[in-house]
Amino acid sequence: MIDIRKLSKSYGSFQALRELDLEIAGGTVFGVVGANGAGKSTAFSILATLLPPTSGDAFIGGSSVRTAAADVRKKIGYMPDFFGVYDQLKTDEYLDFYAASYGIDVRQRQVLIGQLLELVNLEQKHDAYVDSLSRGMKQRLCLARSLIHDPEVLILDEPASGLDPRARVEMREIMKRLKGMDKTVLISSHILPELAEMCDEIGVLDRGRLVARNSVREIHTRLKGDRVITVKLNGSPDLAVRFFEERPFISAIRPDSAGEITFSFSGGEADQAELLSAAVSRGLGIRSFSEEETDLEDVFMAITKEGAEQ
Repeated sequence: MIDIRKLSKSYGSFQALRELDLEIAGGTVFGVVGANGAGKSTAFSILATLLPPTSGDAFIGGSSVRTAAADVRKKIGYMPDFFGVYDQLKTDEYLDFYAASYGIDVRQRQVLIGQLLELVNLEQKHDAYVDSLSRGMKQRLCLARSLIHDPEVLILDEPASGLDPRARVEMREIMKRLKGMDKTVLISSHILPELAEMCDEIGVLDRGRLVARNSVREIHTRLKGDRVITVKLNGSPDLAVRFFEERPFISAIRPDSAGEITFSFSGGEADQAELLSAAVSRGLGIRSFSEEETDLEDVFMAITKEGAEQ
């Protein structure tokens, strides 16, 4: 659905994007994470046909952002990181204005507007003036605006930026609903954990380059190397230590007097499941068997450091 080919953007000697290559299948929720200035907004502005690339091209539903901008605009809903609203309009009037701009029949608008306000949890604010809404409500109203013409692709540039914790949760819930609507969603953030629960895949943008692309879990695994497993036992750990010393993929076994054992594990998911099954069968008295979680912010820092060294 989205096909980005060698996309670059320069401002004089400064390169905001450097030959970005990325393909995103239809129906995918794809997150782009990167620090401020990494090139996210530049890339999204080009995809929204608001900014011409210096070189390369991008295709949305087969239409080029360079040569078929009008076709692209029919297929996308775009929500910029900084947006404008008309304060003297009520929320339903605001959406009605945009529905009219897209040529939607007046008889269909009220039904459509009601459905969109319900989707973004603003149905109780249908007759409230836009300037009376909180920032989080305005964000959700602008998301509804981007859906007004039922686009195939949504391009959302930091939709949770500046929101308080409750508003972030509400925005994540709306993203989950969109996943069930068979739309292709491209969403950006400078906070990796913010995207982890919403996206099928993520790409990490650093200094205008795509330095990683995969599921959150697979990127996690790639960067953290061996897993750290903690086993809590009933009773003495001596028998368990001897058991784990005989098993493959295990190193750096560290028991303590409280009946807890920690070790490094280099095997995969199936190997870990087999290890646990064998330990239970041996009757080791296992109370818990858990993998230590790596902080997602540490993962992001490791990825961008890795990209800088290439």
